[in-house]
Amino acid sequence: MPEAIGEVLPLAVGIAISPIPIIAAILMLLSPHARSTSVGFLIGWVLGIVVAVVVFTLLSGLIPAEDPDASKPIAGVIKVVLGVLLLLLALRQWRSRPRAGETAALPKWMDAIDDMTATRGLVLGFLLAAVNPKNLLLAASAGVAIGTAGLSVGSAVVVIVVFTLVAAISVLIPVVGYLVAASTFTKPLDSLRGWLVAHNVAVMSVLLLVIGVVMIGKGIAAF
Repeated sequence: MPEAIGEVLPLAVGIAISPIPIIAAILMLLSPHARSTSVGFLIGWVLGIVVAVVVFTLLSGLIPAEDPDASKPIAGVIKVVLGVLLLLLALRQWRSRPRAGETAALPKWMDAIDDMTATRGLVLGFLLAAVNPKNLLLAASAGVAIGTAGLSVGSAVVVIVVFTLVAAISVLIPVVGYLVAASTFTKPLDSLRGWLVAHNVAVMSVLLLVIGVVMIGKGIAAF
């Protein structure tokens, strides 16, 4: 189990530092319906992470069992493919970066955050966690790592819980912090939002590049 946790932690961090969900959560916390919308978004975010990683864990469990000491070509191929997809996504992110003098553009749906309800916040959180291509690839990679690690059901559940907590922490901390001390968190959250908007593409490009290379390395090592 410790080895499986060590393998999924970088993937969880990759989801955790995704700028777009963090920016969305911050905008909700600065909106007129901050408390209800942000809590709904947090619940949807956690549910999306759990559903995605559990689905891929179950699917990877269908891979035929192999001798633990033998090579694992099927798992290796899957990891290499996921790694390559992450590298392609990193390239796409980097090519979409704003040019010198341009202002980083945010998704148009963020303009509607002020009018969002808790239910819509929940749906948005779920979609960003479970359907967003980047997060989906990271959750798939984690699911493959967990499902092919030969863990018992109890151990797999523990790894999934650890993965979910780490992946959700970047949304969990600002939401809970705001609910506890709104006046203290408002100004730092606004500053963080500005920084994330400016460096969104660079952060994600480097992150996906590193994780993609690691996944390819782990895939090659499985042969």
